[in-house]
Amino acid sequence: MPFSQARSLRLGLVALAAAVLVSCAAPADDTIRGEAATTVRNCDTDVTVEAPPRRAVSLNQSTTEIMLALGLADRMVGTATWTDPVDPALAEANSRVPRLADNNPSFESVLGTEPDFVLGAYKAVFTDEGVADRERFGELGVPTYLSPSNCFPEEAPLPKPVELDDIYREVQEIADLFGVPERGHALTEQLRGRVAAAQRKVAGLDSRAETSVLFWFARTESPYMAGSTGSPAVMTRALGVRNAYADISSMWPQVSWEDVLARDPDLLVLGDLTRDGEGDGLAAKTRFLHEDPAVSRLAAVRDGHLMGMTGTELNVSMRTVRGIERLADRLVEMDRQR
Repeated sequence: MPFSQARSLRLGLVALAAAVLVSCAAPADDTIRGEAATTVRNCDTDVTVEAPPRRAVSLNQSTTEIMLALGLADRMVGTATWTDPVDPALAEANSRVPRLADNNPSFESVLGTEPDFVLGAYKAVFTDEGVADRERFGELGVPTYLSPSNCFPEEAPLPKPVELDDIYREVQEIADLFGVPERGHALTEQLRGRVAAAQRKVAGLDSRAETSVLFWFARTESPYMAGSTGSPAVMTRALGVRNAYADISSMWPQVSWEDVLARDPDLLVLGDLTRDGEGDGLAAKTRFLHEDPAVSRLAAVRDGHLMGMTGTELNVSMRTVRGIERLADRLVEMDRQR
C-alpha cells in the first residue's frame, strides 16, 4: 500500500475511534544522520526506515528506557506498559513523553499519535490480544521493531539462551534506525564497562562456582521461576554462579515447591512486582517464605539469603546490567558472612 493511502486509512481509523489527534513537530537534532534508508534484520523480518523516525511509540518500558538513554525523548510521541518506576536517571526525559497507558494501549490510541515507528519488547504486545500484530502496522506504512531477545512467546522453550550481546545489539540497532549510531556505541560501551566492574567484584570469591541462585518471579501456587534462557540466566552466567533451574530451557517455567525444596538454593532472588496478583510483591513473597511450614525450611530462608529485584531487571532489558551489579554486591556480602 502506498504511504499516502496508508496515511489516509490511518487517519480514517483514528476518526472512527474518536481518538484525539495530537501532532507536534519534533525539534531538529543536528546529531541525526542524513535521510538515507536504514534496514536491520529483526526477528526474521527486515525493518526499513526511509529516514530516521521522528514520531515513535514505545509499547514497553524496556524499549522506552533504551530510547530515553539514547537521548531520543524528543522523537517519541507515546509510551505504554509500565511495570516499574522509570529509571531515576531517565525520569526528567521521560516526563516529556506522553504516556498512552500504564498497560497495553489500544491500537487506535497508538494510531492517534500519528507514529512513524513502533517499538515493543515482547511478542505478545504485537498480537491482537496485545495491541496489534506487526503486519497490521505494516499495512498502514508503520515500521515496527521487536526486541531480538523476545522473538518467541515467553512460555516457549528457546533454541538458545539470551546473551548480553543480544541486549547490546538491541541498543545499537535502535540507535542505527534512529540515525544516532555513535550514541549506541557509547551506551553499549558503558553497559559493557559496568558488567566488567561487577565481574571484577566477584572474581576472587572462592564460593562462587558452588553458589546456587533461584529467581522467583511470581505466584505462590505453581510459582514462576527463572529457567536457563532469560535475564536471570544472563546474570548467573556473567558472574559464574549456578542458576537453580539451568536445566529448563524456557524463560519462566512453572514449578512445584517440592522441586524447589529438592534443589535448596543458597540465594533466593524475589521479583518485586508492582502488580497486585498473589505473591507478586516483595513483601508478599517474603511473608509466604517465612510462614509456609515446608518452604520456610529452605536454607536461603533460614539463613536470610534473600534479595529483591524489580520486574524490569528480571526481564531482558538494559536493566539486566543493573541486576548483575546488584547480584554481585549480594554475593560479596554473603561471602563475607561465611
